[in-house]
Amino acid sequence: MRIAIDAMGGDDAPKVVVQGVERAAESFPDTTMVMYGEENQIQQYLTKSLSNIKIVHTDEKIEGDDDPVRAIRRKKSASMVLAAKSVKDKENDALFSAGNTGALLAAGTLIVGRIRGIDRPGLMATMVTINELDGKMLLLDLGANADTKPINLNQYATIGSFYAEHVHKIKNPRVALLNNGTEDNKGNKLTKEAFELLETNDQINFIGNREARDLFNGIADVLVMDGFTGNAVLKSMEGTANTILTTLKNEIKEGGLKAKLGALLLKNTLLSLGDSLDYSKLGGAILLGVQAPVLKTHGSTDSEAVYQTLKQTREILQSKVVEDTVKYFEKINNE
Repeated sequence: MRIAIDAMGGDDAPKVVVQGVERAAESFPDTTMVMYGEENQIQQYLTKSLSNIKIVHTDEKIEGDDDPVRAIRRKKSASMVLAAKSVKDKENDALFSAGNTGALLAAGTLIVGRIRGIDRPGLMATMVTINELDGKMLLLDLGANADTKPINLNQYATIGSFYAEHVHKIKNPRVALLNNGTEDNKGNKLTKEAFELLETNDQINFIGNREARDLFNGIADVLVMDGFTGNAVLKSMEGTANTILTTLKNEIKEGGLKAKLGALLLKNTLLSLGDSLDYSKLGGAILLGVQAPVLKTHGSTDSEAVYQTLKQTREILQSKVVEDTVKYFEKINNE
């Protein structure tokens, strides 16, 4: 297995990217990590000589404020573009970046290429739920497409279900539609039409509409939504998590000796709470619906998130979920 890595993508690149890559390369000697970027900058952060770390030099990179599609088309030698092209050309098996999200989505769609039969790839992330031990739920689309059609939601449900079954090993995963009520007739034109398609999709275990207030309760294994809503949901979750943790820290600081002693006794519990609210600890977001795994982490990512996302990428490659998705949609198209 070979993973193409945009080493120059992210706020603190290439430092945190290299640190995460080095840890992943050491943990998974069967996986080659190919970093694309400015070689001298990459080399200064490497601390070990590992045979499964490769560097492809380039002086050009895509900036965070670049126009996504224009950057992909004009910056032919950018680290992200070269990494994506290597996946398209089958030199590498997957693509990872912490860089410009729009540019990565464009690279995945325009360079790596859509799976035939999927109109619009969707961005999906995993979140922890509290209904059971190690409970997880997949959310998509989280912003790849602001304007979504019912058929897109139906396709997200199918590929999300494939992922849950192949990667998370969930048998007959529950698929739900995010809506403003649980009744079958709730929602706007988009969700009502999507509901009808989901209800007749024999490839999924559709359990109906679910509300956003129950997100952390394990309401489904796969939760589908349009990209505009999904992006708002994701940012609301991030903001809520940050607010909870900041409030706890402030209360402890201002609460005197008893509060500090209590915090010390609950240190591990509080750390666990922080991890459970941080979906990036489970890896990055994956662009589903393209010919190879394309994964993304926050621009403000740290080396731990880079490591976890590379670990996740390896698991995806081992599961062969992308290949199975391609075969499924090829079969539909040929019928």
